[in-house]
Amino acid sequence: MDFAVLGLGDSSYAKFNFVAKKLHRRLLQLGGNALLPPCLGDDQHELGPDAAIDPWLEDLWKKILGLYPVPLDFPEIPRGVPLPSKFIFQFLQEVPSVGAEELNTASSAPQRPPSELQPFLAPVVTNQRVTGPQHFQDVRLIEFDITDSSISYAAGDVVFIMPSNSETHTQQFCQLLCLDPKQLFMLKAREPGVPYPPGLPQPCTVWQLVSQYLDIASVPRRSFFELLACLSPHGLEREKLLEFSSARGQEELWEYCNRPRRTILEVLCDFPHTAAAIPPDYLLDLIPRIRPRAFSIASSLLAHPRRLQILVAVVQYRTRLKEPRRGLCSSWLASLNPEQGLVQVPLWVRPGSLVFPETPNTPIIMVGPGTGVAPFRAAIQERVAHGQTGNFLFFGCRQRDQDFYWQTEWQELEKKGCLTLVTAFSREQEHKVYVQHRLRELGPLVWELLDRCGAYFYLAGNAKYMPTDVAEALTSIFQEIGQLSKPDAAAYLARLQQTLRFQTETWA
Repeated sequence: MDFAVLGLGDSSYAKFNFVAKKLHRRLLQLGGNALLPPCLGDDQHELGPDAAIDPWLEDLWKKILGLYPVPLDFPEIPRGVPLPSKFIFQFLQEVPSVGAEELNTASSAPQRPPSELQPFLAPVVTNQRVTGPQHFQDVRLIEFDITDSSISYAAGDVVFIMPSNSETHTQQFCQLLCLDPKQLFMLKAREPGVPYPPGLPQPCTVWQLVSQYLDIASVPRRSFFELLACLSPHGLEREKLLEFSSARGQEELWEYCNRPRRTILEVLCDFPHTAAAIPPDYLLDLIPRIRPRAFSIASSLLAHPRRLQILVAVVQYRTRLKEPRRGLCSSWLASLNPEQGLVQVPLWVRPGSLVFPETPNTPIIMVGPGTGVAPFRAAIQERVAHGQTGNFLFFGCRQRDQDFYWQTEWQELEKKGCLTLVTAFSREQEHKVYVQHRLRELGPLVWELLDRCGAYFYLAGNAKYMPTDVAEALTSIFQEIGQLSKPDAAAYLARLQQTLRFQTETWA
């Protein structure tokens, strides 16, 4: 068998493109004929995976067309001519008798546990800022009412939330594309067997499509520019779009789009003649759907019955663009005000990557700087409700009076003997102190808990430097306190990971 393997990976992960490499080797072992070496696309490259994919694809097509020539009577679709759209929009003249809220696929009283296809519309109970007024970041503790939802969860589980675009952005998009937001439509697949877009009601309003489905606040991919160029009737705009979608135009596209994090909506504003000419049939081919966002659940049903809490850091930062960049989901959640009336959020729950021991006497060491502490609050509440002690929490933040989440709660649990709390306030002294420094300071305790008491070790938080720093702190403890050689210390850590006694939940 002739084959070629294209891997899509991220070199910030330890096992970069592991599956692609393994698959390539295995196919060779089984007697396959590799047309090319494997292509290892890297999301960390400044031009993204395309930097590796472009030249590789060019070589691949040469190989394939040499082996399997296209029949002469088989015409090639010229560059610049779009493929037919997946769906046809059939606009309705009459409004169906159902109300707009009934068109939504989410439910406020589901018959079965909620899912992505049928999320639960959870009322927001409270939306409270938990960082001080001087703190650089707005962090929210948000509580949802999950009464009658069939939702059950345990410590370590995650909640998925489906955000919406802002009203301002939705209106702006409709104006740019000359769309009537109130217009109802039905979708018809152009080819048999094409699945209907999940989560989109039938019939649907343009407003629902744009606000709840199309990810107009995302940074567009190269394929967006390729299709947009095909649809553009405007000479100058089309020329620029073709340049952005070509292999030689990738550095310029990076500078225009990826580096400043320019959104689909902002790009369409820069190409107004093209935007106004986009046929509605192509909207679902052109713009990806909004993806759900996952949050660690920060509460236990044993402590907060019929409630679910999350800790949300509102994403906002500046680039060279005039408008600050804002995270779609976190900004939308922060804007919800339950004091002004009923506010509902589509959500569902799934098991997370953290699993806590059920044996009552097993201690747990939790390292959760910043919002990484969220899943550990759920675990501590659950374990305290079951009478389990041996809870050791290493928490880090900048300043105790600005971002020390749940300070009072931790201190009360300490007084009751349910929790041992170790803090690292990085900005309160001349030299920055982080959780890994506290781990090293308490090396004898950490070693005793892991080696003699069979403790489980958990780590949650930002994936940039902290996980590596904590792993290095642990291996140094194994060497200094446990008297292990460097290879034995690395093997000890690996064994902890293999037996699920070292678990991580990190995010970029």
